[in-house]
Amino acid sequence: MIRTVLTIVVAGGLLAQAAFAAQCPGCNCLPGQACTKAELLVAFPDCVNTPDGMALLKDGSIVVSVPNFNDETKPPLLMRVTGSAGKAKAEKFYEFPNPYPGLPQGLDRISPMGIVQAPSGDIYFADMQIRKDISQKSRLWRLVMKGGKPQKMVLVAKNFNVANGLCIHGGYIYITDSVLEPGANPLPSAVLRFKLTEENVELKTPLKNDPHIIATFTSKKMQWPFGADGIDFDNQGNLYVGLFGEGQMFKITFDKKGNVISNTLFAEAPGKLINCDGMHLDKRSNKLYMADSAANAIQVIDCKTGKVETLDSNEDTLDKRTGGMDQPCEALVRGKEIIVSNMDWPFPGFKNTKWQQPATLSVIKLKK
Repeated sequence: MIRTVLTIVVAGGLLAQAAFAAQCPGCNCLPGQACTKAELLVAFPDCVNTPDGMALLKDGSIVVSVPNFNDETKPPLLMRVTGSAGKAKAEKFYEFPNPYPGLPQGLDRISPMGIVQAPSGDIYFADMQIRKDISQKSRLWRLVMKGGKPQKMVLVAKNFNVANGLCIHGGYIYITDSVLEPGANPLPSAVLRFKLTEENVELKTPLKNDPHIIATFTSKKMQWPFGADGIDFDNQGNLYVGLFGEGQMFKITFDKKGNVISNTLFAEAPGKLINCDGMHLDKRSNKLYMADSAANAIQVIDCKTGKVETLDSNEDTLDKRTGGMDQPCEALVRGKEIIVSNMDWPFPGFKNTKWQQPATLSVIKLKK
């Protein structure tokens, strides 16, 4: 009798798996679990352990910033990823000298985070110096390019607290500082704006008094004390900024001279949208695709209505080679694909509980 029951149970399970496979072909999920659309784009070599921001280059390749926070015996890098899922390759694009010549001891390890390519071809990146001292040690750099290859680094500005997300619009670079006043509760954060021609700017002390600040925000949830993070423009020239710990999206509008007209809460979805991390606009749909780190999810925000929808999510990924997301920190739009950077740098309260190699990028293919 027991054998008969076991046979029925096993047979039923196999039938359920077969039915699930037919319903969800190519999916790595188990029956009874929510389906994840994420696939493996590329697994990085061992020199990469903490990928972060991504910049889409004109040729369709992707430059990934790699601060390597999880294992600092590995130097900070920029990696270049070419090709599509199943054929993608990753190679070193630029290895930062470590220690970096001319920088103060203790602040001479570059920590690249948000990254973007300018119309000139040069690459800008945020250098987040928060490992030892959060008070005005972060920087913004420009990597001069020639013939598609890095030539030299130029300091754009220094004395940020937590330099983080970047975007470029109308001859300016916009950067989020996630902690405007360290230790404050509620926590203020900000967006700063620089002309692409500016260099060697020394921001004021205290930072809150610097004239490059164009907008500020307040975060009250202190579980993850980081404010302004992901940032991008929509097709109409409005700026969107996500508050990391609040799970809120703000919309900033401008007049014809570039002066801020309004800075208002635009989107939130308590219980669904947990963190607002790195994001990019899909110009075809005028929707923002944003990484929700704590939830292991990619959220989609309609720039017309503010509606929040979940594109994909999964539980804690134990083997990133399956393609599952593991603390996604940025979502990049490449044609009909969403490229996901899996930072895998665990924070308390996140679905991601443990760092493991290899570091990966995931990809989610859009249906339209």
